[in-house]
Amino acid sequence: MSAGARPTIADVARLAGVSIKTVSRVANNEPNVRDGTRKKVLEVIADLNYLPNPSARSLASRRSFLIGLLYDNPSASYLVNIQDGALKTSRATGYDLIIHPCVYKDPNLTTELQMMIAQSKVDGLVLTPPLSDMDSVVNLLDELGMPFVRVAPADRSDTGRAIYTNDSETCAEMTAYLHSLGHEDIAFIIGHPDHGAVAQRFDGYQAGMKKCGLTVRKDFIAQGYNSFESGVDCAKQLLSLKRPPTAIFASNDDMAAGVIKEAHDRGLAIPGDLSVAGFDDIPLASYLWPALTTVRQPIQQMAASAAELLLTKLGARDDGEIESVVKSELVIRESTGPDLRVSGHVN
Repeated sequence: MSAGARPTIADVARLAGVSIKTVSRVANNEPNVRDGTRKKVLEVIADLNYLPNPSARSLASRRSFLIGLLYDNPSASYLVNIQDGALKTSRATGYDLIIHPCVYKDPNLTTELQMMIAQSKVDGLVLTPPLSDMDSVVNLLDELGMPFVRVAPADRSDTGRAIYTNDSETCAEMTAYLHSLGHEDIAFIIGHPDHGAVAQRFDGYQAGMKKCGLTVRKDFIAQGYNSFESGVDCAKQLLSLKRPPTAIFASNDDMAAGVIKEAHDRGLAIPGDLSVAGFDDIPLASYLWPALTTVRQPIQQMAASAAELLLTKLGARDDGEIESVVKSELVIRESTGPDLRVSGHVN
């Protein structure tokens, strides 16, 4: 190899004492290479600072070594977490990630996706809510033979192509926790109706109320839309009742933040007059005053697991079975406390 020349795969093969095909297998992180051989090839690659030619790699394998992440979610923290989880996993396997924003209500969505797939030549896709719940998208990808994995779909019968968390179970736990503090008048703010997985949270609240022997009151249920503003509106509705709730459990943290804002505007003490809980554990949750009790949804891990599952389908990984359920957990902070009406401190 002449001075200043870019090292080639043939240079790596010659110095490592292996075939060019073996170097290609190591560079593409393929199985069936002995550990000692893999180590030797990687050492030579590092010494030479060899970078595989992406075009040649793609041509030889008939792959683009790209996976796409489709999203339509207004939450910046959600996008950052979902992107980080998928990116770390894909890069560790030699794939790059394309982030593609969508407008899920766009009547031309399927046409747009067809063009995106044709132009980018992605090998597979990760679908996030609400796209993961859209039959039109799922049917299109099935027709195209495009591998995909769905994050948090409402339909959990699509086994082997979905990653989700135990929303219902943890929402029942949160409801029981609020009851353990003495609360019986527990209201719930439902999430956006187009996000199917959010319905699991309402189911969990209802199950938790039933298990605690409490009645679900219709006037204690408010329809939100996953936004801070809708949380404010729902709080106005609930707190204007003749006998308002002593605790409000919102389907996401943005809406819970809206509840806290409206409570402060009304001069209500949190948690003295009103306990508030959310779902997701976005960064804002720990910065609110008081800090928000919530359910920590492992968004980053869900994205990582979705990418792992997709890459396994593409033959880029061989790590055995991947668990479909990534468990969430309660995070107890200062926004929840005892129902003082029960303890006799409030008339």
